Amino acid sequence: MKFIDLFAGIGGFHIALEKLGHQCVFASEKKVHLAELYKENFDIEVNRDITKIEIQDIPGFDILCAGFPCQPFSKAGQQFGLEDEVNGSLFDRIVDILDFHSPQYFILENVRNLASHDNFNTWNYMKSKLEKSGYSVDCRIFSPHNFGIPQHRERLFIIGSRHGLDHFEWPATSDRKTSVRKVLTRNPAKATPLEPDKIKVISLWQEFISAIPKEDKLPGFPIWSMEFGATYPYEASTPNSLGISALRNSKGNFGKSLKNLTSDNIKAKMPSYSLTKQDEFPSWKKNYIRKNRAFYIKYKKQLKPIVKELQALNVSSWQKFEWNVQGGERDLSKYIIQFRGSGVRVKKTDFFPSLVTVSTQIPIVGWENRYITPREGAKLQNLNGIKLPSKIGSCFSALGNAVNAKIVQLIAEKLLVND
Repeated sequence: MKFIDLFAGIGGFHIALEKLGHQCVFASEKKVHLAELYKENFDIEVNRDITKIEIQDIPGFDILCAGFPCQPFSKAGQQFGLEDEVNGSLFDRIVDILDFHSPQYFILENVRNLASHDNFNTWNYMKSKLEKSGYSVDCRIFSPHNFGIPQHRERLFIIGSRHGLDHFEWPATSDRKTSVRKVLTRNPAKATPLEPDKIKVISLWQEFISAIPKEDKLPGFPIWSMEFGATYPYEASTPNSLGISALRNSKGNFGKSLKNLTSDNIKAKMPSYSLTKQDEFPSWKKNYIRKNRAFYIKYKKQLKPIVKELQALNVSSWQKFEWNVQGGERDLSKYIIQFRGSGVRVKKTDFFPSLVTVSTQIPIVGWENRYITPREGAKLQNLNGIKLPSKIGSCFSALGNAVNAKIVQLIAEKLLVND
């Protein structure tokens, strides 16, 4: 059968359907470097703007594939949804193409948050539009780790058929865990080594967890070291709602006194997350602050020298720590590490954290002090055998946006039935 690949990116849909013997007759991708790479990998001209081409000029096809832009629905964005001025209307463009060409099937992919966005109103709207176009519609959230691929990356897959879905069953998932070592190359020559300052950060957090008595559990909540020694009020009101003058008798970051400081200096000595314009913190944030302060009081003697060094770090996110290896060996060199906006995150080797579009969050192989390579990232997305973007930032951005080809293949095998 013939398929079209909209918002094609690096070509995950193409790889999956081509493996099943289907033929791509049209592709569209807005980013110029990805469009050029798509042509190089798949030998097909790429349309640059699906909103401007005349729909009747798209060749006839049997299957529509689209990983349409996720920013309007992603928790990482502002979640304007269908009201997003840049990308919100692209779903309706897909529907227009379906209405005109009436293909037998479609497979769409997006972030899992789309399913519940705007109290489920967004999904209800989309499902209704697709059904009015003549399709039986279903959706399911899958992650590569559901299929033995060591990456945790949940995405919403939406399918449609003009022949009903009585013939279709979603592919079976498995709880079987696969070590990330199966996709890693041992000390690859082209790997990017970890920067010395980040090695120092990991070393500091290693000292931190080693200082906690072995008979005590490490915290399951995120460590916010800037709360150690802080006394600013947070339970009933936020610092913003109380006003600067109410803070001068308390302590900010790392227990620094706020007495006799100007308003600007007080703000500079407060945790950035405490300066929200809300009148009250959400309960989860109050819980984290409460637990961090109590944790430091309990272990102040052991932690005080290390906390001084954490305080000297010049990136606030490096002063936060997430131990996602509860009960595991207290040796950071045995795990996958990620520098995120929420902190330095430590993960088990059962699966990688989700590949994201931010190049600063590339997963780190703790036992080799290096970032994973683009080729290893491609393996996690089952995109083997294609040329990747040459710049590492562009490469991981493309991989973070890509659809996992193996999941698409498993779904397509069940869905696509020739008449």
